[in-house]
Amino acid sequence: MKEFKQTIKGETSYKGIGLHLGQVSTITFKPADKDSGIIFVRTDLEDKPEIPADIDHVIDISRGTTIGIKKATVATIEHVLAAIKGLNIDNIRIEVDGPEVPVADGSAIVFLELLKKVGIVEQNSERDYLEITKPISFSAPADNVDIVIVPSDDIKVTFMVDYKQKALGTQYTTMQSLDDFEEDFASARTFCFLHEIIMLKESGLIKGGSLKNALVVADPDTPKDDIKYLKEMFDYKDEITIGSEGLLNHTPLRYYNEFVRHKVVDLIGDIALLGVPIKGHFLAARSGHKTNVELVKKLRKLHKKQELQKIYQKKKLEEVVFDINAIQKILPHRYPFLLVDKITEFKVGESIVGIKNVTINEPFFEGHFPSHPVMPGVLIIEAMAQTGGIMLLNALDDPEKHVAYFASINNVKFRKPVNPGDTLRMELKVLSMKRGLAKMHGDTYVDNKKVCEGDFLAKIVKK
Repeated sequence: MKEFKQTIKGETSYKGIGLHLGQVSTITFKPADKDSGIIFVRTDLEDKPEIPADIDHVIDISRGTTIGIKKATVATIEHVLAAIKGLNIDNIRIEVDGPEVPVADGSAIVFLELLKKVGIVEQNSERDYLEITKPISFSAPADNVDIVIVPSDDIKVTFMVDYKQKALGTQYTTMQSLDDFEEDFASARTFCFLHEIIMLKESGLIKGGSLKNALVVADPDTPKDDIKYLKEMFDYKDEITIGSEGLLNHTPLRYYNEFVRHKVVDLIGDIALLGVPIKGHFLAARSGHKTNVELVKKLRKLHKKQELQKIYQKKKLEEVVFDINAIQKILPHRYPFLLVDKITEFKVGESIVGIKNVTINEPFFEGHFPSHPVMPGVLIIEAMAQTGGIMLLNALDDPEKHVAYFASINNVKFRKPVNPGDTLRMELKVLSMKRGLAKMHGDTYVDNKKVCEGDFLAKIVKK
């Protein structure tokens, strides 16, 4: 059954203070064209720069998620994105007249209710998904984070946190589908610890923070001097108390496990940076913005690979990423100088594995040691270069309009001759890539024995 993309029916706005910079700004949601995605617009800057809300434009994740292009930035967008994706909206323009979106009450519910009230409309564009077909794992031992994504017919999230603090402790929740988001998760507020508030305030951050737009967790035995210091920091006139459960001013919870539910809100907002909805079950332990964003980078490469397969392959073969028909659409080479038969592994911008079956019918065997046929070493290098070219070109949005020219090939070593009947397995990895120049290292194997290696420098140019 086909699904179609959605946008909102009209305009709606909200005015409020930003959490970290403390500036009052107005955020206005507007309908967008059918394939435009989520776009933020800084209306207070010259030329009103537009910033796509995707992983390629994330510039800071230290305290929330910030996107930017050159000097134009928009900070703390995760709750807005969570509201948008929680309503399954694909295309929307978000105008903001300041560097940070309003914090509202520290949850996604304010924005979700605004969007829902203005209405959602289906568009004439079929929705595409990143479908998880086999388990993916992601770990960040330094942050004590583990995430596994397993196949699912919908997006699901199972989340666990375990804090050594009475108010939090170990909490667990599951979102079975986006249908659950509005009622069971959108109202969960952001939270922080008392010592974090003091540190952030002393650092000149959370200028717009208050005891009303976040849950503040503190030790019931917190010294009275710290409470007094907090009151002075926020110019708070009323009494500040810490309940036995560890929350400032006995703030009532909206959910019994509101803390872990807000972690789901943050995750949904960060997943929006993928730029495409996803079908998969996220099993996450203790993840935050930093690790969420690293995970989305990994998923973005997987989606890029799936998109390339759809473009270049009519038949889906588990053991083949690109078949010969796909390769001919990517590379300008043709017989007898096309020396890659298929691509079996591919990580966008990172690594690639190409296969070349060497047969006695190769034209070069007629004149190269005809009585003792050996594949010319320069052609092994050429086969490696072509494999690397496929990887570099497909890091671009329009690979068919570019070509990879090799500027240098160094440190080449030939370890074994290659004969008819051998199958070359060419493994190339990107060492660095900047300003159109890419450095790669390549190794070629026959039956798991290395026959050749070398370092390549290539430049990507338009045809």
